[in-house]
Parts: sequence; C-alpha cells; structure tokens
Amino acid sequence: MTDARVALVTGGSRGIGRAIALALAADGTDVVVNYRADAAAAAETVAAVRALERRAIAIQASVDSVEDDERMVDQALDEFGRIDILVNNAGIASRGRFVADTDPAELQRVLATHALGAHHVSRLVLPAMRTQARGDIVMISSVATLANAPGGAPYNMAKAALEALAFTLAQEENRYGIRVNVVAPGLVDTDMGRRLVKAVTGGGDIRALDESSPFGRVCRPEDIANMVRFLVSENGEYISGQKVNVHGGGSAFG
Repeated sequence: MTDARVALVTGGSRGIGRAIALALAADGTDVVVNYRADAAAAAETVAAVRALERRAIAIQASVDSVEDDERMVDQALDEFGRIDILVNNAGIASRGRFVADTDPAELQRVLATHALGAHHVSRLVLPAMRTQARGDIVMISSVATLANAPGGAPYNMAKAALEALAFTLAQEENRYGIRVNVVAPGLVDTDMGRRLVKAVTGGGDIRALDESSPFGRVCRPEDIANMVRFLVSENGEYISGQKVNVHGGGSAFG
C-alpha cells in the first residue's frame, strides 16, 4: 500500500467518468474504475491510468444494487486499503416523455441509478473515508436542474435528489474532514450527449453546435474532469456544499 490517495469513480469506463479517472491519475491518485456493462472500455481506462504510473482496477457493479455496491466497496478496500475520493458519476438518460406518458419502471430505474445508487455508495465508503485526514465526495449532476425542461421529469428529479444528497452530506460529514460538492455539466461531447443531440435535432451532429456554443465549442469531458480535480485538490480544501455549473455560461442545452 502506498500513500497515494485512492479514488472510486462510478461509471468510470467511458465519457465523463473516464476523463475524471485519467485526470485524477495524472494528479497522482490511484483509481477504482466502476462499470456496469462495458468491460472492454473499463479495461482500456484501467490501462490508460496505469500508463500514467498509477494503480488501477476495474470493478463491475450496477450502482442501483446494494449487493453490488457492497461487493465493490469491499473489493476496493481490500485492494487499496482506503478510499479518499468518491465521484458519483454513474448515470443513464430518460426517454424524454411527458409525465403523463412516463412508464413508472423508467422513473424507478433513473432515480435508482442517479440518486439511490449514489446514496448507497456514499454510505458504504463513509466509514473508511472518515478515518482519513481528508475525504472528498463529488456528485456529477446536470444543469437540467436549472431548467427542469418538459419531457425530462425522471432525469430532472433524479439529479435534484442527487444534489439534495450532496448538500445534506456536506453538513453531516464536515466534522470528519469530508468535503462534498456538486459538478453540473451542460451538454457534453459524450456518447450520451451525441444521442441527445440526435434525438432533439432529428439526427444532427453534436459538432454542428460548436459555433453557437460558449467559446466556440461544446463542452468536453475534460472540462468536467478539470473541475473535479480542482475540488479534490489542495486548492479546493475550503470548498464544500457547493454546486458548480460547467456549461460555459449557458447554451441551448444548459
């Protein structure tokens, strides 16, 4: 076991999660990459972290399963002996239907992944994190909670609940040196972001939005990762209970 900090990144195999895992590794953090289904992508992320000369493992777990979460956290602690940073990033999209047309199963699935899963994993890592000199929990939310746009109730509700969890934890865990913050992306150039653009525009390319986006480009996963790495660094030592919107000051999607 080394003195390096250890981060658990849920949904860490692709997109924003992968970018966060690599950014933290570049800053000297060992990484546990959680994934639900894409083992190949998780293995690629682990290899990329190891190429940065940090330790890394991939652990399959569906965050909406308490049993999976218990196994994941136990395995991470067995491997590394500590968890200093938790990034609750795992998420899924909702189908864009109005409340009157929403399948109750979809509502339960989206809430379980974003909000209940984050609650499960946070609860499980807290006992170990409380023993460290410092702990950090970062929730990856969305600017969707600013607009609460029609057709997005399951997602909007799930992200709002995730933020409520973060702000509650920030007050509960302050005494243990644990900082809890929210990072809220707008539209990001990921698989999910590209699917969203196609659904909204009828098949359009996300790159076509560069010209109308802040600073001439759509947000990149690395933009989100850079905010996370700041919050968990020494420079973010006195920041807790905050939400940072990373959307370039606003766009059509945020």
